[in-house]
Amino acid sequence: MAGARARLVADVRATLAAARGQARAASALAESRRAAALDRLRAVRSAHLACVRGLGAQRERARRAIEAAFVASSRRVAADLVSFSPDHTVVRLGTVTAPGCGTVVPALVPLLDRGHLFVSGSSVDDLVRLVLLRVLSAAPPGAVRLTVYDPERLGGTLAGFAPLGAAGLVRFVGPGGLGAALDELVDEIQRLNALVLAAGHTSVAALRPRPAPWQVVVLLCDASESLSSAQFDRVVRLGPACGIHLVCRGLPVPAVPTVVPVSLLDDGTVGSPAVADLPVSLDAFPSSTEIAARCREIASAATSGPPAASFASLLPARRWTRLATSGVSAPVGTTLDGSALVSMSLGDDPPHALIGGPSGSGKTNLLYAWLGALCARYSPDELALYLLDFKEGVSFARLAPGARDPSWLPHVRLVGVNINNDREFGLALLRHLASELRTRAAAAKRVDATKLSELRAEDPESRWPRIVAVIDEFQALLSGRDAVTTESVTLLEDLARRGRSQGIHLVLASQDVSGIEALWGRSGLVAQFTLRVALPKARRILSETNLAADTIPRFTAVVNADSGVPSANQVVRLPDASDRTTWRGLQQSLWESRPSGCVPPRLFDGDTVPSLPPPPPSDVPLAMLGETIDVGARPALFRLTRAPGRNLAILGTRSADATAILTTAALSLPSLRISVICLDDSAMPAATLVANAVGGRLFDRDTMAPLIADLTTTLESPPSGPPHVVIGFALDAHPSDLKALLTRGPENGVHVLGWWRTVARLRDALGGPGARTDAIGGWIALDVQGTDLAPLSPQSVTWYPRDRRALFFDRTTDRAPQVIVPYAIPPDRLSPRGLAVPTQPRGSTPADDATDASPGAAHG
Repeated sequence: MAGARARLVADVRATLAAARGQARAASALAESRRAAALDRLRAVRSAHLACVRGLGAQRERARRAIEAAFVASSRRVAADLVSFSPDHTVVRLGTVTAPGCGTVVPALVPLLDRGHLFVSGSSVDDLVRLVLLRVLSAAPPGAVRLTVYDPERLGGTLAGFAPLGAAGLVRFVGPGGLGAALDELVDEIQRLNALVLAAGHTSVAALRPRPAPWQVVVLLCDASESLSSAQFDRVVRLGPACGIHLVCRGLPVPAVPTVVPVSLLDDGTVGSPAVADLPVSLDAFPSSTEIAARCREIASAATSGPPAASFASLLPARRWTRLATSGVSAPVGTTLDGSALVSMSLGDDPPHALIGGPSGSGKTNLLYAWLGALCARYSPDELALYLLDFKEGVSFARLAPGARDPSWLPHVRLVGVNINNDREFGLALLRHLASELRTRAAAAKRVDATKLSELRAEDPESRWPRIVAVIDEFQALLSGRDAVTTESVTLLEDLARRGRSQGIHLVLASQDVSGIEALWGRSGLVAQFTLRVALPKARRILSETNLAADTIPRFTAVVNADSGVPSANQVVRLPDASDRTTWRGLQQSLWESRPSGCVPPRLFDGDTVPSLPPPPPSDVPLAMLGETIDVGARPALFRLTRAPGRNLAILGTRSADATAILTTAALSLPSLRISVICLDDSAMPAATLVANAVGGRLFDRDTMAPLIADLTTTLESPPSGPPHVVIGFALDAHPSDLKALLTRGPENGVHVLGWWRTVARLRDALGGPGARTDAIGGWIALDVQGTDLAPLSPQSVTWYPRDRRALFFDRTTDRAPQVIVPYAIPPDRLSPRGLAVPTQPRGSTPADDATDASPGAAHG
């Protein structure tokens, strides 16, 4: 038992020893691990400290780099600001010191197209004057208009700006006029919103050119005064988008983003959120003398407009190098800054042009510039011009040969001047162009061509130039309610619609197209004229939403090739091209280079009397009466055939015109037997000259009876020999029986070309008021109203007598009467061929003298 206890003790002791060993080993291991962990902790702490120190160094280096970059960038920005030239939308007040670099930079605050300025502080009037002068100087002359409300000093605060009134750029509103002025501003905002902003724009600043000038309204109020009206609030909110801005003194600053407050501090500096509330050192204030001098310069520049472009800059280095196959194009001026040329083109699109501007705005000058540039680029084989001017002037006459200058513009085919009273000539041109259109259309149809470029390609041997017809003051052509207007509008519509395909282009110029009654309801006609050119203050040329013509200065124009929509505006600076010396050099050069066979243009001058031409060759006797008003200058002819009614009656009391017509008729019938009857003493000298010139016999009231009796007797015999023509001056001045000669004479070879002073007296010669008038196959009305001609015409006649004009109608050839111009008779055509004296003295009628008055004797 003791042994067992000993063994148990031994086992326990062995176990405890083993446990103590294990515990010592575990403790040693734990201690080792603890030491290792402490070593690692110390290493981590050391690494952390090194990392922190490194990051601090990096952060310091980065801070210093950023600071250096900021300083460098600030210096660069400051340097740029120092040399910065602000545009018209900002105003310089003075300078500020740029933070971080100490550089002095301009202090700029926004105004035009951006907002309003509300100035506060004591003695700020000098600051207001500085702002206004800088705004006026930065914008183009005339682009800013001032409205000044100064109830305390009645405008005296800004008296230095009074010279602007000469150009309408400033107005002063009295103490009781502010409400009306605000109403006008609101109306202007409403107008711009309705006409411009409604088209999709958010501000008038997006439009070029601007539809209206900037308006700066200066309100110089006291601190106690308040403007809390609804109209004032509308101007504050909506004005900047419409170019209307306020510069206010002494008013509370509204809580509106467009308002920029500017405060003048006690230390003489200015603070404003626009410059981050940095203190602004103000620039030197201008003196009243300086302000007045600068305003006079601005007013002068605004009234005179920009300097004219150079006409020489529109001309090419080489002449006649362009082809008009697809159209014609030439510059008419330059951009406002003179950096580029602005051209006007006509072709398939745009096909026709409409030019508008009030009298004196420069339409003729613009046409000269464009036509000169065109003619320098296209040869006469490529371009043909037809030019009409309905106003009283000779603007286009210099393009045709004259007494002082024999040269002409080789491209010109027709020139019409002083035709304000000869609307028929404008109609004649339209008829000529319509005939040319039919000719070209027929030629194109033969070669299956649809437009001029194809016709020229298929028929290169023929000459098919582009035709440009210019009609200045065309409203005169459409001014009457008559057949001329009706036919003219019809032809204009056809030419405008079909002319483009055949290379016929119309250029119509007018002061105002809105009042042309003949165009009312014909929007399709005006719509064909997609090239629009508006000179200053032109009306109804551009679209209704396009107000550019109201704002452009003199010597400029708006060229728009898209029917006048605002987005297509081009403002062009025009040269002085109408100067005679400037133009003559170009015309002389082109004339000297003209192709062989180039003939002078037809010149129709409404103030010039045409000279009698030689009679045309004909197998039938033709009596010339005067010149027709048409493109070809054809003589009006009356055929003396052996047919009933081939007599001519001249009606009216204008003896000079009647004498000229009878003389013309007699001189154009040199191979016929002619007897001259004169029953009025005042016409006897002219009748004597006619009888002498044609070798005929002259009869007066005492000697005409035997002649008439003898001629009446010959009517019973078969006609033989050449016709016998009786030229009658004032046949109504003495009773005479001409009925038999008038009714039966023409078919028997006896024709009467007579002058009756009234229609009623002609009816008496035919047998009375109820007599037939078919014995008169032709008539010429002088100072006879159209209503009096009803018995002689198959249709109603509209005729208002005009000086040196007559109305001619031939029953056998004319559908309607035509206007003619009596010829001037050259003195050499009145040289005597034989002695013409009355066949009998007054009161003596012996039988043998009656025999001498026979047709044969009269002819001899």
